[in-house]
Amino acid sequence: MGALFGKSKKPPSRITEQDKAVLQLKQQRDKLKQYQKRIELSLEKDRELAKKCLNTGRKERAKLLLRKKRYQEKLLENTDNQLENLEKLTSDIEFSQVEIQVIEGLKTGNQALKSLQQILNIDEIEKIMDETREGVEKQQELDEILSGRLTEEDESSILQELDDLVALDDAERAQESLPEEDINEKLPDVPTDMPEPEKAKRKKTEEPKVALMV
Repeated sequence: MGALFGKSKKPPSRITEQDKAVLQLKQQRDKLKQYQKRIELSLEKDRELAKKCLNTGRKERAKLLLRKKRYQEKLLENTDNQLENLEKLTSDIEFSQVEIQVIEGLKTGNQALKSLQQILNIDEIEKIMDETREGVEKQQELDEILSGRLTEEDESSILQELDDLVALDDAERAQESLPEEDINEKLPDVPTDMPEPEKAKRKKTEEPKVALMV
C-alpha cells in the first residue's frame, strides 16, 4: 500500500547550470534596460525644469538640475557598459553550450567509427576487392572471346531470331487474352451439306443392305 500511495519520482530536469546562468544574465539585462528608460525620462524632465528655472530667474536651481542631469548621464553610460558586458557573457555561455554539443557529437561519431573499423578487417576488404576485380576481368575476357568468334552475319541472325521470339510471344499473349466467345467466332463452321460424289458413294453402299432385307 505504501508503494501505491508513495510519491512518484520526478524525471531528471533537462535544465543545466549553464541554462540557469544564461537566464539570470538575461533577467539582469532586462532590469538594466528598464533602469535606463527611467534615467532617460528623468533626464528629459530635469532638462525641462532647468529651462523653466532659467525663465523664472532661478539660476542656481537650474544649475543644480543640470548637475543632477550630468550625474545621471554618467550612470547611463555605466549601464551601457554593463549591458554590453552582460550581452557578451551571455553570448559566450551560449556559444560554449553549442561547442559542447558539437564535441559530444564528434565523440559519439568517433566511437561509432572505431566500432565499424573493428568489424571491417582490412585484409578481408582487400580480398573481396581482388575477387571482384578478377571476376570482372574474366567476364571481359569471355565477352571478347565470344564477340571475336561471331561474324556480322551471326549477329544479324541473332537479332532476327530475337525479334521473331518477341513477336511470337506477343502473339501468344494476345491469343490468351481473348475471351472464349471471340475465339469460337473466329473458327470456321462445320459444313452440313456433303458434296455430290460423296452422296452417290453412300447411296451405293446402302442399296445391297436393302435387297438383303427383302
